[in-house]
Amino acid sequence: MIQKSLLLAAVFLVFFAGSALAQSQRTDIHPDANDVQPLLPGMQAPPFEVFSVEGQPVHFDPENMQKPLVLSFFRGGWCPYCNLHLAELRKAESELKEMGFDIWFISIDRPEVLYDSLAQPDIGYTILSDSGLEATRAFGLAFRVSDELVERYKTYDIDLEAASGEAHHVLPAPSTFIIASNGMIRFQYTNPDYTVRLHPDVLLAAARAYDDEVNDRLRRQYKANKEAKSSTGG
Repeated sequence: MIQKSLLLAAVFLVFFAGSALAQSQRTDIHPDANDVQPLLPGMQAPPFEVFSVEGQPVHFDPENMQKPLVLSFFRGGWCPYCNLHLAELRKAESELKEMGFDIWFISIDRPEVLYDSLAQPDIGYTILSDSGLEATRAFGLAFRVSDELVERYKTYDIDLEAASGEAHHVLPAPSTFIIASNGMIRFQYTNPDYTVRLHPDVLLAAARAYDDEVNDRLRRQYKANKEAKSSTGG
């Protein structure tokens, strides 16, 4: 009996050590976009702090959400594919808001240039700065750009240090998450190839599926409450 208990304890220790190691590895700054370890559906979203265009802190607390959230990470306003994707997602914006979603976009750009570098600075999304990498690392998306690529970008007038205000040369693998109002991740899309982005129709389909599930759950709860009240004569 004692041996069995010791064996069980050892299994739990290995499990929790492995979980802690996996969490540590996820939040590392990875050497390549292909190595990132994004959080997955079914996992709890982590809390984080990012900054508004005015430089004010914006706190995300998964335990105190008022609405579900569509959260997208993009490289920066200097990235033409990011600009194309932001413009494309306008097709989904109104329906997402009608379904009750908040919509946040996070980049490594420092607050002062969040909108200035966009091709369409009048875009209606909430765009936030994570130049300190807190959110990007928490979601397992951070990777370091090679020195060679940093120098090559400069030939295209792209200065990562000027954009972020930092010397870390880190970017997120472009990603989109749907986070339920209880803080649980319900949908996730990450592609290390920055030229391939989530289609608005796919995002809307995932959001509708979440919305339908929430509404069905509430309808079932309402029906159960009504039946319980009837059975008690209330």
